[in-house]
Amino acid sequence: MTDSNVVASVGLNPEKNSRDIGFAFGMVIILTILFLPIPAILIDIGLSLSIALSVLILMVSLWIQKPLEFSSFPTILLIATMLRLSLNIATTRMILSRGHEGMDAAGGIINGFSQFVMGGDFVIGIIVFAILVIVNFLVITKGATRIAEVGARFTLDAIPGKQMAIDADLNAGLIDEKEAQSRRRELEEESSFFGAMDGASKFVRGDAIAGLIITAVNIFGGIVIGATRYDMSLSEASDVFTKLSVGDGLVSQIPALVVSLAAGLLVSKGGTRGSTEKAVMSQLGKYPRALFVASSLMVILAIMPGLPVLPFAILAGIMAFTGYTIPRKLAEQQDVRDKKAAVIARQKEQEERLSVKQTLKSAEIELCLGKQLTAQMLTSRDDLANRVGKMRRKFAEEYGFVVPDIHLTDSLTINPKSYEIRIHGTVVASHELRVGELLVLSGPENTNKLPGEATREPAFGMPGIWVPSAYADEVKRIGMDAVDNTSVVLTHLSEVIRNNLPQLLSYKDMRSLLDRLDKEYKRLIDDICPAHISYSGLQAVLKLLLAERVSIRNLHLILEAIAEIAPHVRRSEQVVEHVRIRIGQQICGDLAHGGKLPVIRLGNQWDLAFHDALKRDPKGEVIEFDIDPHLVEQFGEQLTKLVRDKSANHQSYAILTTPDARSYVRMIVERLFPTLPVLSHLEVVRGVDLITVGSVS
Repeated sequence: MTDSNVVASVGLNPEKNSRDIGFAFGMVIILTILFLPIPAILIDIGLSLSIALSVLILMVSLWIQKPLEFSSFPTILLIATMLRLSLNIATTRMILSRGHEGMDAAGGIINGFSQFVMGGDFVIGIIVFAILVIVNFLVITKGATRIAEVGARFTLDAIPGKQMAIDADLNAGLIDEKEAQSRRRELEEESSFFGAMDGASKFVRGDAIAGLIITAVNIFGGIVIGATRYDMSLSEASDVFTKLSVGDGLVSQIPALVVSLAAGLLVSKGGTRGSTEKAVMSQLGKYPRALFVASSLMVILAIMPGLPVLPFAILAGIMAFTGYTIPRKLAEQQDVRDKKAAVIARQKEQEERLSVKQTLKSAEIELCLGKQLTAQMLTSRDDLANRVGKMRRKFAEEYGFVVPDIHLTDSLTINPKSYEIRIHGTVVASHELRVGELLVLSGPENTNKLPGEATREPAFGMPGIWVPSAYADEVKRIGMDAVDNTSVVLTHLSEVIRNNLPQLLSYKDMRSLLDRLDKEYKRLIDDICPAHISYSGLQAVLKLLLAERVSIRNLHLILEAIAEIAPHVRRSEQVVEHVRIRIGQQICGDLAHGGKLPVIRLGNQWDLAFHDALKRDPKGEVIEFDIDPHLVEQFGEQLTKLVRDKSANHQSYAILTTPDARSYVRMIVERLFPTLPVLSHLEVVRGVDLITVGSVS
């Protein structure tokens, strides 16, 4: 093992070790100054260091982005306070022992302050010193102490809530374990910092009191020593020792005032991010109207008699110019941000388009147009988008949930005159249109009056003919309906969406519907999920309802019905049958017209056949549906014949059957007529008149 490895293995870093020793040596020097006399030149160096350190602390406090970036401030504050106090003791010793020699006895810095700041008059010096002490002690230090106390209290009280928020984000998957650890560490540092600042503010307060006492002791002790030991007159001793003592106090109080200001800036920064200059100026200059009002006030003061014009006029001009330029600067900055965001969005979109993962995603609803249809229909893209938006709103009002966005695409792989409707990437419907022609819907007796090719409308299979657009007026004259290609496509799309509602209700959509409920129903959901039914089971119930085009807009009633039956049954089909009975008013209301509901009944023969096909367990629960396939075929033939006869009259109706057999009858009917509703006797509510339009017998 090499020497470097040995050093690394025992954790010794020569550079770090030397810094530690140097820092410890500096603390020893500060402590030494308390006991040993030092020459005047070293006192000057120490006082210069104290002033420089206080200014450095202030500048760092101004430029940090958040308080935690200066988390070592309490430690630095203690060191700076200890340095000033040790220098105060050293200067006190020097003033009392050599003050009789003249103004240079305590060093050049104290002499300079006594001459420059005090103007050679100790009365001025005492007044200035008193003002500095009052400002530091009663204004800055007291305010900073109060802010630190309140900040520490509120920070410590908020720790449990912030910790719970971090855990909630971690459990929800919004952050990973590494981010959670980082936030917890920052939370610990924040609580420690504000707690330490609460105690560190007492250093500043004690430093101000100590400076005042030391200055008073220096003045009194210097006068006594000068008059008794060095045969100085009382006036001479008062003049010399007062100047030196007050000069020493000013040298100590100015750095103390600067550090107190830094502490106040740091604790008052709070949750504001950014440097102090940026935070203050951006918030003061964010309101141009305030600057204009202040400028107007300065103008009024400038023109008032007896007040100087120039200062107020200059301030009014500066504020007005700032208020005029700030909105333009903010607009330019916003424009730059918008352009940058647009560039980033385009880059991200391009990356996603080129990404292999993008090919794995498929649109939930997609309308793919051929080349010629694209050229015709997308010329009025705004109108098409508006009609699609109306269609989605209609579905939301009718069925109680918002269907996914409908993506419009074009493709060169399909017939130029055709379109395809895709659900989750699978083609579920397609049709070919005639570009430049109209689809006329009419009975066979009227189609011979117009030139064109017979066809069937793609959504409902209604007969019609393709007629050139030039015959549009003729079509209106003879009273027939003409439909353009856009209407044909959107009608077909609407019907396809209705037939695929269960596939379009995703788990995410269901949770979104539940989240919008009132808090009482959220409490009901918590009672039944997952104790009696899972969320996926709840989704299955809603899908089964939508499969029969039963709206889920009254979700609160559906949840109440589920809460009644879920503790007793497990199969989703059984839950759905109970829910249908509970929302029978809605089902019948959607199917009835003017309180009258046309129905096709099952004859006694078929009621008995379906009843015998139901196999039950000893408890009476249906466990199997066993019917002869020949009977199923015969039932389908009879129903088809009856439905075709009734469809010629364009009349809507439902099939009425027994409650036990309803779901099984529906299972047979949906393969022949997917849109034909099947009701049980228990779903028919009061106030609805049943009109029998036929019977399968």
